[in-house]
Amino acid sequence: MSLDKESTTIQMPSCTNTNESSIPKRRGNLIVVTGPSGVGKGTVVERLMEDVAGIKRSVSATTRTMRPNEKEGVDYFFRTPAEFKRMVDENTFMEWAEFAGNLYGTPKLWVEQQLQAHQDIILEIEVQGAKQIKEKCPDAVLIFLSPPSFTELEARLRRRGTETPERLAQRLKKAEVEMTEKALFQYEVVNDVVEEAVNDLVHIVYSERLRIRCECPGTKD
Repeated sequence: MSLDKESTTIQMPSCTNTNESSIPKRRGNLIVVTGPSGVGKGTVVERLMEDVAGIKRSVSATTRTMRPNEKEGVDYFFRTPAEFKRMVDENTFMEWAEFAGNLYGTPKLWVEQQLQAHQDIILEIEVQGAKQIKEKCPDAVLIFLSPPSFTELEARLRRRGTETPERLAQRLKKAEVEMTEKALFQYEVVNDVVEEAVNDLVHIVYSERLRIRCECPGTKD
């Protein structure tokens, strides 16, 4: 029995007609980098942002005085203590904490707008604030940056030369407690060699971008 050739021809759909707009884009990740004072959070976060595209640093509100090289809405949202207190009362912040006599907080609305726009947001915050994020934002990526040893952390703080002996003692006492809380977080990165610590952070960011997150019916981001 012979088959007619034309009758067996199968028309395959063209891949070039795929409507890319129908493919949902990934919601941004909220990445928290925390750790004791003097561990080098600012340095590794700055290097991470140079190495990985698609990350913005969160802009915090603070009662600290604006420095000459800083800009409103770029470095911080500068607020008076009274304005900050009102924002706390209005539940404006994802987290807030007191540090070195000033108040710092992460505005919820700004962060949520960036995440909805598929932008990863990185928070470089104190352990106190990171614990608040852990409680309120279960999808956050929580990274604890550790020193190679407590002795090295103390040496780094002393090399800064910016603290009075009393303030240095307070920072060290607080850091000793904070280092016992690292098990509350998902990842630990040891900042011994900066390049290696940054490389570890890069791997975490890319791994989290590939994570499959369940969007089951009835659930909410």
